[in-house]
Amino acid sequence: MQQTILAIAGKPGLYKLISRGKNNLIVEALDATHRRQPAFGTDRITSLADIAMYTETDDVPLMTILESVKKLEDGKRASIDPKKASADELHEYFTKVLPEWDRDRVKNSHIQKLIQWYNILIEAGITDFEEEMKPTEGDNIDDRKEQE
Repeated sequence: MQQTILAIAGKPGLYKLISRGKNNLIVEALDATHRRQPAFGTDRITSLADIAMYTETDDVPLMTILESVKKLEDGKRASIDPKKASADELHEYFTKVLPEWDRDRVKNSHIQKLIQWYNILIEAGITDFEEEMKPTEGDNIDDRKEQE
């Protein structure tokens, strides 16, 4: 089952796409509240399937990195607290996940957000990152369809 997981700028957490309205999307929070709310075209909405992180060679899709974190953590919550960890601890942890990451372009806040998102997804029961959340086809979200 594919899911469209979204990040909305200015709103904490992650959201699952539920439905499309005429001028908005209906999203559901991936936290304990499962609160549904509209997301409008003026919100900066990004699908996690469209995000990649910088490395010394090619950009690596976020789904691949989340899968690496899952392997490192044996499918459990991250062993590091992203809010309390020092910069050196974050760098050491991320080097275990993605050894060739670009130390100039990937900021500490990016690593923190990755760990927070990983924890949110694990708690929501989404664990097969590369299969469940692979990108859909089409440039326009209305033209996208699930791949079989």
